[in-house]
Amino acid sequence: MENELHIPTVAELLAKGESPDLLFWVGCAGSFDERAQRITKDICKILQHVGIKYAILGTEESCTGDPAKRAGNEFLFQMQAMMNIQVLDGYEIKKIVTACPHCFNTIKNEYPSLGGHYEVIHHTQLIQSLIDEGKLKPADGNEFKGKRITYHDPCYLGRANDVYEAPRKALEVLDADLVELKRCKSNGLCCGAGGAQMFKEPEKGNKDVNVERIEDVIESKASIVAAACPFCMTMLRDGVKVKDKEQEIQVLDIAEITVKANKI
Repeated sequence: MENELHIPTVAELLAKGESPDLLFWVGCAGSFDERAQRITKDICKILQHVGIKYAILGTEESCTGDPAKRAGNEFLFQMQAMMNIQVLDGYEIKKIVTACPHCFNTIKNEYPSLGGHYEVIHHTQLIQSLIDEGKLKPADGNEFKGKRITYHDPCYLGRANDVYEAPRKALEVLDADLVELKRCKSNGLCCGAGGAQMFKEPEKGNKDVNVERIEDVIESKASIVAAACPFCMTMLRDGVKVKDKEQEIQVLDIAEITVKANKI
């Protein structure tokens, strides 16, 4: 099979006396969630396509501890974090790319105080830098040309880390009709899954947050909503189902859009 995807683990590379230039931190959603697994594969396709020497931890990767910390279990968070730091430092990992803004935020901002110091980037930042270097270029007449696309800012990427430009840059090169949601960037609306809400039922109220968010998307008249977080992906897709708009609105991650547009 041409362009067959081989995803090496750090241990495999080490056995050959090699080490990766970049560690891809897959994350819990990217490993176990069926929809997020497709995003994981597309990020690996991009890394392979541009020739970056990367690897994953495989079974040695554990949850970053973000849900435990957000749910108030600091002790569990620190245990999970220390285990991960031990593994990362054991392999002398310096640079990490994540698919999940929650992993990104935790490793970047909360691991240093526990002794874990790494250069951490989100996959949208990686895609932006590859576009800037000319290594990623959408095919002429790609399937997104002229399509009406909007972007939903993940809280942990946008408001928590001020990453607003990278995902938009990845969409700007598509020659699509880009529209902003009325609540965007620093005024963005949460999808409803942050702060460990992903793993519990919402409290009683008038309306679920993700339904409110999809109403913003419907108002924008976009046929594609771009996401950059596996939690947002789940919540947005559920909102689309609730509104019975599955035929009109597609939810795609920035990585998936990039792979399709570049015909990787």
